[in-house]
Amino acid sequence: MWGQLHGTSSMYKRMSSRDYVNSVDIEENSALLQDSMGQEITNPSWKHSLPHVLVATIVAFLFGYHIGVVNEPLESISIDLGFSGNTLAEGLVVSTCLGGALVGSLFSGWIADGVGRRRTFQLCALPMIIGAFISATTKNLAGMLLGRLLVGTGLGLGPAVASLYVTEVSPAFVRGTYGSFIQIATCLGIMGALFIGIPVKSIAGWWRVCFWVSTIPATILALAMVFCAESPHWLYKQGRSAEAEAEFEKLLGGSHVKSAMAELSKTDRGDETDTVKVSELLYGRHFRVVYIGSTLFALQQLSGINAVFYFSSTVFRRAGVSSNLANVFVGVANLLGSIVALILMDKLGRKVLLLGSFFGMAVSIALQITAASLFTSNSGALYLSVGGMLLFVFTFAIGAGPVPGLLLPEIFPSRIRAKAMAFCMSVHWVFNFFVGLLFLRLLEELGPQLLYSMFGTFCLMAVVFVKRNVMETKGKSLQEIEIALLPQE
Repeated sequence: MWGQLHGTSSMYKRMSSRDYVNSVDIEENSALLQDSMGQEITNPSWKHSLPHVLVATIVAFLFGYHIGVVNEPLESISIDLGFSGNTLAEGLVVSTCLGGALVGSLFSGWIADGVGRRRTFQLCALPMIIGAFISATTKNLAGMLLGRLLVGTGLGLGPAVASLYVTEVSPAFVRGTYGSFIQIATCLGIMGALFIGIPVKSIAGWWRVCFWVSTIPATILALAMVFCAESPHWLYKQGRSAEAEAEFEKLLGGSHVKSAMAELSKTDRGDETDTVKVSELLYGRHFRVVYIGSTLFALQQLSGINAVFYFSSTVFRRAGVSSNLANVFVGVANLLGSIVALILMDKLGRKVLLLGSFFGMAVSIALQITAASLFTSNSGALYLSVGGMLLFVFTFAIGAGPVPGLLLPEIFPSRIRAKAMAFCMSVHWVFNFFVGLLFLRLLEELGPQLLYSMFGTFCLMAVVFVKRNVMETKGKSLQEIEIALLPQE
């Protein structure tokens, strides 16, 4: 699966992208010359970097878990804490976490650049542990909201840094595959929360256990990060070249350290430690990549994925399927799509998966509109609606879900990577919040056909946007991508 690029990566690493094509020809036609040069011409073993990536994806598992942890227990929580029947309070228990996530994402870039990627993981674990403890032990609504706010802060900080870290520590030939682990971990987190929540209606106070459980992976994350490599890219930006070399040795093996360091030096213009201002992200030479990243996240949310998730239980109930079984179906579709993305990310590439994903989502929405337009409750229309929803989730998971979080750190130059990622994640949370806030009201005012038509239109707009603006990053080093996208001064 990962051997297709053997014999190409290290030669690129030693020369400019303009000379890369010629180097491939030399490699193919002169094996004797390769041997005499004594250079390492194979990709580094993926086994070196895999443990570090797996630890980082615990953040994604926690993200999925905390997003889903209140779904089943919400009724029990409202009864025990004395706000049963108060829909505003119930909504706040869910949305306060999103508000905290927005705050966390706003500061994630500055924290990641200030203290490093590893310490940022540990810092994001701390509010998740404290917040889950407060939520599990609280006796009132205020305590629950405080706990959810703290957890949300960690959730906003963690995923952005996870995308950065996985991108920066992964060898180019498996970077897409490793990036897909984030989406799979998120799916497993959601499914884990649903599984843990099953006894909540039969065991009094079980919802407190649901929160206690989340402190275990958060604690593992904080402790395991002590043994993980720091991002060599961050160390190099700090002028700590010797430490960057040592971390590359952990991640790639000793024979690849020199070529990896040579790659880093290609884009070093002596301004890496300068302070990055927000204004730099909004105009000038960095505008294009930040525009691409922000728009991708906006279109991801405007596709209606969270609204469709929210409305899925209603659609399944109309088809005679219980909410628990509906959650299982949606979770399996999400997980299967993520596995497909894992397999294809480094074969077909990011751009192909994005195009296929958004187009598939548009088609699935068309199926749901057709079902809604039949104005009948016959089994054919209901199954068409259910099938369209599962197809929507599946096609989202193969591209529109995992790709933006992987692609953005790839296309952002090293100097602005963390802060640009923070900015784009903030855009993600803002659109996420407003789509969730307005969905039911718009559904009531516009009806399902018109509202879903709007979602489908955004999916088709995303196809056009990706076709025109997104470059393929499969198999390319971060330095090659930066040289290709960023106008040189």
